[in-house]
Amino acid sequence: MQLRYYAAAGVIAAIVLNLLLRTFVRLGGVFTTLLIAAAIAACLALAFYWRTGRAPSNAERWRLTLLYGGMLGLLYLGLLGMMVLQDTPSPMGLFLFSLHYLCYPVLAWLALSPRHGR
Repeated sequence: MQLRYYAAAGVIAAIVLNLLLRTFVRLGGVFTTLLIAAAIAACLALAFYWRTGRAPSNAERWRLTLLYGGMLGLLYLGLLGMMVLQDTPSPMGLFLFSLHYLCYPVLAWLALSPRHGR
């Protein structure tokens, strides 16, 4: 299975889980972001291991993380654009927004490390 499909599945999972937990369950904040990002990262690592029988190589780890982070980054830029249209966010708001985004690729990077794939 090509890495772009893993990345796309991760992005779809991020959208669905965020909608479910933030809208219907009414959870919010950094804890929810960490929970969702960790669950997706673990599922990405497990799916890769189950399909290939091995941990991703360093090149695959980089590529998958960059694809996943890049796709999510585009969605986050769109969300930031909508936020700016409503009201200019403060520097602290931008910092927190960036932290929420960075949870996803950083946790994916950690979960895809070779030591976790065995």
